[in-house]
Amino acid sequence: MTYPQVDPQPNFPRLEEGVLARWERDNTFAASVAAREVGTNGDNEFIFYDGPPFANGLPHYGHLLTGFVKDAVPRYQTMRGRHVERRFGWDCHGLPAEVEAEKELGIAGHPAIAAFGIDKFNDACRTSVLRYTDEWQRYVTRQARWVDFGNDYKTLDTPYMESVMWAFRTLWDKGLIYEGFRVLAYCWRCETPLSNTETRMDDVYRDRQDPALTVAFTLETGEKILAWTTTPWTLPSNLALAVGPDVDYVAVKHTDGNTYLLAEGRLGAYEKELEGAEVLRTVKGSELAGLRYTPLFPFFADTENAFVVLNAEFVTTEDGTGVVHMAPGFGEDDQNECNAAGIPTICPMDEHGQYTAEVTPWAGRHVFDANTDVIKTLKEMGVVLRHDSYNHSYPHCWRCAEPLVYRAVSSWFVQVTKFR
Repeated sequence: MTYPQVDPQPNFPRLEEGVLARWERDNTFAASVAAREVGTNGDNEFIFYDGPPFANGLPHYGHLLTGFVKDAVPRYQTMRGRHVERRFGWDCHGLPAEVEAEKELGIAGHPAIAAFGIDKFNDACRTSVLRYTDEWQRYVTRQARWVDFGNDYKTLDTPYMESVMWAFRTLWDKGLIYEGFRVLAYCWRCETPLSNTETRMDDVYRDRQDPALTVAFTLETGEKILAWTTTPWTLPSNLALAVGPDVDYVAVKHTDGNTYLLAEGRLGAYEKELEGAEVLRTVKGSELAGLRYTPLFPFFADTENAFVVLNAEFVTTEDGTGVVHMAPGFGEDDQNECNAAGIPTICPMDEHGQYTAEVTPWAGRHVFDANTDVIKTLKEMGVVLRHDSYNHSYPHCWRCAEPLVYRAVSSWFVQVTKFR
């Protein structure tokens, strides 16, 4: 048998287009589904849940990669004789749709949306969200992926929304839904918390320069304990300090007359600021626990059980002073440790990232903008030992690219650990 001639330089795109044309002519995909019975009560059906994309943006290489995986699994099940319908879907809800509409309308934030008109804004979102469906269909088809575009679904369809409500109600009836007041990554521009998954997405962490402040808190002993922070704006809501129970801390007598406490392992990092200081004694962090100190600001001075040194295992001596300033409304570890000590979660920040009325000097100011004022005030109080800058990788919102904050918010959660 003579081996057929093969073009030594084939045009692969043309070959692929020929395959696609044959599939379309013969209706191959639909025939592969119809040839396999659903079975009694659907026992021969394989259901593939495909997270739908937003159609207000064009597909990219990430969609190409995952698209191949999403195609391979249903094809494999089809070859095993299963009935596999593959309805394509469109995600029409959520902030990506809203952010895109805001950009097109030239507005930003909830107040501007309300002024524009919620009904008109919703109409703009509906128009925007399905703009690139034709491009998506060409893209997905060209990569040889078999999906049903003719019977697609949209999350804005009433039946789909009702199915989500049914699912949520079912979880509620099973006692798996609860409301929690927890510190979460929060975008003040989009006015929404972000999940842990969202903060681990590609390109979320970006280099950022923040002010770094080393501040002295006056203990009931008269000594001053040094804490380091890259979020000076959280200092007005400080409610506790944390030290490592097994960390060695030194008390040093400085030439300015003050006795400072910091981790022994961080003494060298403050050689310039503490030049000439004499080491008086060394203590374990466990010995400092329970000491009380004077609040830096009066805003929450009457808070029960607050302004005390706590032991916390997460404290390290890799940077700073080995002493962590804790504001339970703005840090997950801070909240956990403070709540365990009977210190409540106080969060003087509104949904726009601005100080609330409790922080009287800067009420209504965005916390990032208020950093300079907080630092200036602390310097005037004479409690700043060092002020410099800190370059670090910091999480940003994947939707709008603004830097995130961590903020205690009331949110609804599913108790996944109860059934996994």
